[in-house]
Amino acid sequence: MDIVVGGLIEKDGKFLLVQENKEKYRGKWNIPAGRLNDNETILEGAKREILEECGCIVEPNGILQIANKVSMNKTFISIIFSTKLLVDEIKFDLKEILDVKWFNYEEILDMKEELRAHDLIIDVIEKYIKGNIYNLDIIKISD
Repeated sequence: MDIVVGGLIEKDGKFLLVQENKEKYRGKWNIPAGRLNDNETILEGAKREILEECGCIVEPNGILQIANKVSMNKTFISIIFSTKLLVDEIKFDLKEILDVKWFNYEEILDMKEELRAHDLIIDVIEKYIKGNIYNLDIIKISD
């Protein structure tokens, strides 16, 4: 099973997307996210993945989406957080990310073929815009 964690970053009405460079999804735009490592919490993983993919330092402040997919006999779970942007210093590794850009909602709606997972990304942004954000206190992190 793969667990993916990431976060939606908003600034001045625009949302930050990363353009992937991995072969399977090369050129597709996505929310900054990646696989959870062993020995890290979902919050730590989301902050790490966002920092690695776009150079931003964020603080998760709510849950926007928990998605589940079964494909080719494998189970995927993704958890996307809303975030507070603390440091906006765009930098990325060209081996993993081709580009990082800010887009407004209307631009993202028009990117159907260019998004890695159009329906999931639009759902996350619409939940954010409507304020449908679940409180982080529903997460129980045990020692």
